[in-house]
Amino acid sequence: MNILFLKTERLILRPITLLDLDYIHELHSLKETDEFNTLGIPENSEETKLLLEKWIFENNKALTTHFTFAVEFSTGNQIIGLIGINLGKVKYKNAEVWFKFHKDHWNKGFATESLKEILRFGFNELNLHRIEAGCAVGNIGSIHVLEKTGMTREAHTRELLPLSSGWSDNYGYAILATD
Repeated sequence: MNILFLKTERLILRPITLLDLDYIHELHSLKETDEFNTLGIPENSEETKLLLEKWIFENNKALTTHFTFAVEFSTGNQIIGLIGINLGKVKYKNAEVWFKFHKDHWNKGFATESLKEILRFGFNELNLHRIEAGCAVGNIGSIHVLEKTGMTREAHTRELLPLSSGWSDNYGYAILATD
């Protein structure tokens, strides 16, 4: 089992566990967090549990390539969101990041703070060269987070994302270790 805790000024990023099921199911079931997400709202907690078990399995591989963290306040055990980094092919030294926060914690800098730590982890501990992210063109909140962390918009891909509202264009962002 890989026990990896990352810390920021206000937050702890820790590996998810089965004990997080109720929170993750609630997070994935919110209409607001689903608006720009391709997962869709789960039909029941069993569907969420299958996803959670997959993430835990990936976190616990000897050579982890998909890290999924619960984000919680450093002052207590209250989870406020999820964040992950998925490694690409070893030769390319790249990865993709993603995040999802409960609507009660939007616009407070938590996603930006968490993403900055994930980028630091990716470059300094995983020795990555490039980290990417994508988001729907209408997802203004995520666009601000990506840009505040120093990521550069590099692409505009037409109708890539199958959202509940229909097909959405996607912005591609990236940051290099040398940026």
